[in-house]
Amino acid sequence: MKNLAQIIKEEFQKILQEQAQSGLTKTLRIRRVRGDFNCRINNLTSLKGAPHLVSGDFYCHNNDLTSLKGAPSSVGGNFDCHNNKLTSLEGAPSSVGGNFICYDNKLTSLEGAPSSVGGGFSCRDQKNDFKFTEEDVRKVSNVEGIIRAY
Repeated sequence: MKNLAQIIKEEFQKILQEQAQSGLTKTLRIRRVRGDFNCRINNLTSLKGAPHLVSGDFYCHNNDLTSLKGAPSSVGGNFDCHNNKLTSLEGAPSSVGGNFICYDNKLTSLEGAPSSVGGGFSCRDQKNDFKFTEEDVRKVSNVEGIIRAY
């Protein structure tokens, strides 16, 4: 028996295959996910069609994302967008209940970061060697957990 995450992943894969074959843009519309949403390691270039609300974790790491536009507005658990090609956090959720993980990107600014993070915030090791400080993070986000910025 398939769970929702498997079904959604398969639907995203079908959409990507159809787009590659036809050149048409199709969007999967899911408003809310109760639990985790996992679209990692799919060569995604966009989060268009991602759910608006996710009660659990949202994993979009290890893709080819250059923007977080289309990301959920609220994530109850962790939001993990590490190892993409992001240069900004515009489009990130405004609220993340767990950890916000955005290391291994090409960030030059933290503008657009969630205003509220219930866990930790990790923006270390940017691919362009840009360094952020804990003070930089605290200017844009109220983080309750550990900040990993260097």
